[in-house]
Amino acid sequence: MTAHISTFLLLGAGGDLSSRLLMPALGQLLTKQPERRLQLVGAGREEFTPAAWRAVVKKSFATAGASGSAVDRVIAETTYHTANPADPADLARVLAECEGVPAVYLAVPPAVAALVCDALAEVGLPAGAQIALEKPFGVDEESAVALNARLAGFVPENQIHRVDHFLERSTVYNLLGLRFANRIFEPLWSSEHIERVDIVYDEQLGLEGRAGYYDRAGALVDMIQSHLLQVLAVLAMEPPSSLGAADLRDAKGIVLRATRLRNGNPARNSHRARYTAGVVDGHSVPSYVDEHGVRAENNTETLAEVTLEINTWRWAGVPFTLRSGKALAERRREIVITFKPVPYLPTGFGAQPGPTVLRILLVPDEISLELNLNGPGDPLTLDRVHLNAAFGPGQLLAYGEVLEGVLGGDPTLSVRGDSAEECWRIVAPVLAAWRTDAVPLGDYPAGTTGPADWKPVG
Repeated sequence: MTAHISTFLLLGAGGDLSSRLLMPALGQLLTKQPERRLQLVGAGREEFTPAAWRAVVKKSFATAGASGSAVDRVIAETTYHTANPADPADLARVLAECEGVPAVYLAVPPAVAALVCDALAEVGLPAGAQIALEKPFGVDEESAVALNARLAGFVPENQIHRVDHFLERSTVYNLLGLRFANRIFEPLWSSEHIERVDIVYDEQLGLEGRAGYYDRAGALVDMIQSHLLQVLAVLAMEPPSSLGAADLRDAKGIVLRATRLRNGNPARNSHRARYTAGVVDGHSVPSYVDEHGVRAENNTETLAEVTLEINTWRWAGVPFTLRSGKALAERRREIVITFKPVPYLPTGFGAQPGPTVLRILLVPDEISLELNLNGPGDPLTLDRVHLNAAFGPGQLLAYGEVLEGVLGGDPTLSVRGDSAEECWRIVAPVLAAWRTDAVPLGDYPAGTTGPADWKPVG
């Protein structure tokens, strides 16, 4: 039975992640669940007076429209402690201020998170405590294995939440409901009927002041390794017997263990590029290398694309292309499933406009099924039609879903340790090839769809 969480301890509480995403999500959660009793304790290197800290919390809560007795109580009772979260003595002092069993959220950079885990291993946590970490989990497979081993030394795996806000509860369940609650889709969900799968997350935003993290990570690690591989795992998993944590995480793990770079060839099946100066949605964007804090010699890519294969009976031969980039012409957040052409079109029909395509849009969650139907006029002419539908909206912000899992001790939608290691293993050949320039770094003007010589995706 999961221990009742009495305290939400936010390490790195003075940072942007806490004020912009975590605390608004907490405020929304408390608004919708006013019966929840919780102490909010913040800690970090920044200095706040009690009044100043309460003002920060109140302002963050207000951005999510948070209100009600639970919200007012947390604002009135919250405390803040100036401390170095990576120092065992400071950490022990802060933990002593927590009531009951805490959930500890590491809202700190990945390098600092590893040091905090070292300190937590020395200090220890109460039985039932939950711990949440932001991606990326390590910097490669070896470091992910080491970090997981360190975590396993002081907290059970089912109490560790490796956060992937990209796959919050509503998005995951929408994908699972589409596949497993409709007989029309699941029988076609295989290499027998599907030609290819593309998972695209293109952004119009540029660097937006994130050079400190992004210039060391790049698009491949920031989005594909951390997020899009998790989308692939949910999309390609075998039907689970339940929506419980063990069944869903096992099913995702099986997919990731079977996933490889297509043909093991990074030169042919990976691409990288970096944006130059341009105009995005009417706004001028400087060249990436001219952004504040960027080191041009890092050769950081802002657009990454990899094509993978899943070596299972269901998916053998189907290419899965994952793409993500910044400062692009349009915002695209979608899964594109392209079905194989019909084996024979009866003589007499006009040309087939194209294959059947299912598009699953992420944020907002919608689907569009592109079909060939007899158009108006000549009944032998086939036209393209789109059948559109929207999924039900989630009740909480993405991080609200995350916090509900952390505070409820439910790891269903967090990344299990073995899956975090597999994601690094999958991209390792690509990273190695890029470090030696075996794959050239292209460029594209901001506000375009990418390098002119790249084939369109999806």
